[in-house]
Amino acid sequence: MAAALTLLREAGARAWWLLRELNGEHAYDRYVTHARSHDPDATVLSRREFENRRVDRRDADPREGGSCC
Repeated sequence: MAAALTLLREAGARAWWLLRELNGEHAYDRYVTHARSHDPDATVLSRREFENRRVDRRDADPREGGSCC
């Protein structure tokens, strides 16, 4: 029974990881890790500011299917 629960927990963790990868949730975590690895005292963008800039970049790039309006 314990082995089945462990497998179920691991499968859930993998599914959660995949869901976060697909919707871009990990992008901010990666940004913070990268910024702090170069300079631990660096000021990093807030999550909201990071997401706003990410959306603006995506909308401005025609390869990303940016909006026309």
